[in-house]
Formats: sequence, structure tokens, C-alpha cells
Amino acid sequence: MSQYEQALDQLRTHPQRWLITGAAGFIGSNLVEALLAANQIVVGLDNFTTGRRTNLELALRAAGAGAPKRFEFVEGDIRSQDLCRKVCRNADVILHQAAQVSVPASVTDPTATHEINVTGFLNVLLAGREAGVKRVVYASSCAVYGDSTNLPLAEEEPPRPLSPYAASKLANEGYAAALAHITGLEAVGLRYFNVFGPRQDPKGVYAAVIPLWTSAMIQREPVRIFGDGSTSRDFCPVPNVVQANLLGASAPLGPGRHEVVNVAVGARTSLNDLFETIRARLQTDYPHLRGFQPVYEPFRAGDIRHSHARIEKARQLFGYTPSLSVQQGLTETLAWFRKAEK
Repeated sequence: MSQYEQALDQLRTHPQRWLITGAAGFIGSNLVEALLAANQIVVGLDNFTTGRRTNLELALRAAGAGAPKRFEFVEGDIRSQDLCRKVCRNADVILHQAAQVSVPASVTDPTATHEINVTGFLNVLLAGREAGVKRVVYASSCAVYGDSTNLPLAEEEPPRPLSPYAASKLANEGYAAALAHITGLEAVGLRYFNVFGPRQDPKGVYAAVIPLWTSAMIQREPVRIFGDGSTSRDFCPVPNVVQANLLGASAPLGPGRHEVVNVAVGARTSLNDLFETIRARLQTDYPHLRGFQPVYEPFRAGDIRHSHARIEKARQLFGYTPSLSVQQGLTETLAWFRKAEK
């Protein structure tokens, strides 16, 4: 039995009360589903800036009978100190996912990004400490590494934030470490690498590449690749992120301990290979994709050429082992999009 399976068994026999910020988002709703399926009590917070009510409806349905009775939803914003105090009350663990996640939007309006990602996060930390929360697990980002070419990226790599978004995530790590030291609040930061999966939004200017391309192919729209397609990413199926959050919440750390770990598969996939895989998987149901080709455009300023994570630290600290490979994650994701696009 894996460490993750042991953690799930422990949760089922000893239910806790969890607060999930950003609960209506892509990752947040997957966490809601997993925890409710494990017989937990969950409070979800979201202001629906990017989250969707349908994500919560789907999560509750997938979690099984009885799940709605153990779920409470609060609509609101983490920038409100009073609201953060309210939702943290009686919580055992906080999984913090709420954020402004767009790099271009952070460049356009760095003040708003700071207010949401830094001030909002600090509100959650302080409210959690005040409420006696055992641990805060929060979403950081591989963006803190910037354009480092020292691959695969380890947590000891000096940060090089190249956008206000990346700077805000690095600030989160600093505040969590400082408050853990001062107050004894246990905290774990998860540096996500290119997460994808069911319920990820394919619409909008800042949509992630896998849902964007999948929707475009199904809808007979152009697929654009910036550069020559050799750009690579460490794409990570969302079940791996769920696993990392639950292991990060249960692994023994001790008062005042703060850790930051990479969450990824630990492998690189080029954009050209990703395009061919998605096209080949879809063309059985969508014959118009036979011979379909992407549109290549110039590299965009600031784009990182390659990203690849070392995941040994998460394995050593938490027993993290990716639940799904990229190919397995694509199978689940494309099946979901086929159904959603009908």
C-alpha cells in the first residue's frame, strides 16, 4: 500500500474539517471532490472571478451520496480579513488555492495581483493561526524559478521571478516560512508545474495549452504554437496535485516547520509531441483532424523555453509518487472534454 493510500485510509477513519480557498476553480474543485469522497467535512470559499459553480456541482456529484451534507460553500474574497476569520473557524487544515494565476494579467495590473496573491494569502495565514489550524498547504508555482536552465529544477535552485505573478508566489513562501518560525504554524508550499485535467477552462485569453488546444481541435479552430514547437514543459495531471495536497497535509512535520516542494511528473514533453498526441487521440471521433496541422508563430517575449522538475524532495518528505503519467492524464482529460463538448 502506497503512502497516499495509507493517508486516504487514515482520513476515512478520522474525518477532519478542511477549508479550501478557490474551491470552485479547476484544482480547487478536484480537491473538494477527493476530500468529500474520503468522508471529510469541507468548507469551500470562492468569489467566482475565475471559478465556476458548475465545477462544484460536478465535484459534489462525483463525490457520491451524502457528499452535499458534508459540504458548506461561502461566496467571498480572501482580501476580506473578517471573511477569512469566519471560514477558518474550526478548520483543521487549510488548502489554499485562491489566486490570480495569469502572468500577463499580473504584468498589466501588478497591484491587483499583489492584493489577491500576497495580501489575501497573508489574511488566510493569520486567520488560520488565530483559529488554531494545524497546517496550511498552499499553491506556489514553478514560475519562481524563472528562466533557469539548470534542469531538472530542484527546490534549492535560486529563485528568479520574472513577473509580478512569480514574485507574488515567492512572497507567499517567504511569509509562510516567517510565520511558521514565529508562530509555530505548520505550512507546506507546493510548486505546481503545468497542471492539467478535467474541469480546466479552455476559454479565455490565458487558457492553459492542453484545454485550449483540445477545445480548438474539436471546434475546428486553429492551434497556435509559439516558436518551433521544441519548447517543453513538465505537464502534471491534476490527480498528482490532489495527492500532493493530501500528503502535504498529513505528513509529519512538527510545529514551526515550513517546507516547499515541486509537484510534477518529473518528465519533459515538447509542444510538438503534445500536439501530435492530442490530435492522434481525438481523430478517431473527429475525422476532420486527419492531416490537421498547427500554426507556428514567433516566440513570445518572456516565454520560458524548457521546464522540468526534480521531485525527489516530495517523495522523500511525503511519499509522493505521481498517480498518473502524462499519457494517462491525457486519456482522462480528453475523455472529459469529449463529453463536455457534446
